[in-house]
Amino acid sequence: MEGEAELRRADLASDPLEQFRAWFSEAAGVVEVPEAMALATATADGAPSVRMVLLKGHDERGLVFYSHYTSRKGRELEANPQAALLLHWSPLGRQVRVEGRVEPVGDAESDAYFAMRPRAAQLGALASRQSTPLASREQLEERLAEVEAELGGRPVPRPPTWGGFLLVPAAWEFWQHRASRLHDRFRYERDPSGGWRIERLFP
Repeated sequence: MEGEAELRRADLASDPLEQFRAWFSEAAGVVEVPEAMALATATADGAPSVRMVLLKGHDERGLVFYSHYTSRKGRELEANPQAALLLHWSPLGRQVRVEGRVEPVGDAESDAYFAMRPRAAQLGALASRQSTPLASREQLEERLAEVEAELGGRPVPRPPTWGGFLLVPAAWEFWQHRASRLHDRFRYERDPSGGWRIERLFP
């Protein structure tokens, strides 16, 4: 942990995406899985849930991850399309939080990403009924074998229930560990002009 690192207002990019890209690039050099992030969703009546997912893209639109639309997270995002992401890079003493609305990415983008996945992962996505009850591990393995047998050596089609989600940021927070828990925290929020307002927060 780099306990003496600091984050000053003068260090920050005016655009949070630019700041995120700089931090992500640094994390990629020292963190085993820098793209791992916690995704928090909630039901329509506000009951929360959280799980780890992988960041698969970030650009001017927002941050992209992939899953089953019929999974628990997918059902919650359909009912309540607001979510929060957290990336924690312990060796750097850094966290990034992102909050905003979530929407599906287009079919062409999901198809392109699915086609890049290893065949075993494609088969797993096709065989899984994510988040539904499973009687045993054997049932899962049997389901996978059935899918493989049905396809033979043909390409694996992307399941219509599987694809990408885009989180469109309304707020970002950059957190730098400091000694005695006097951390540096800066929050970016959209202002009415469409730009970003930056505030330092108490740790």
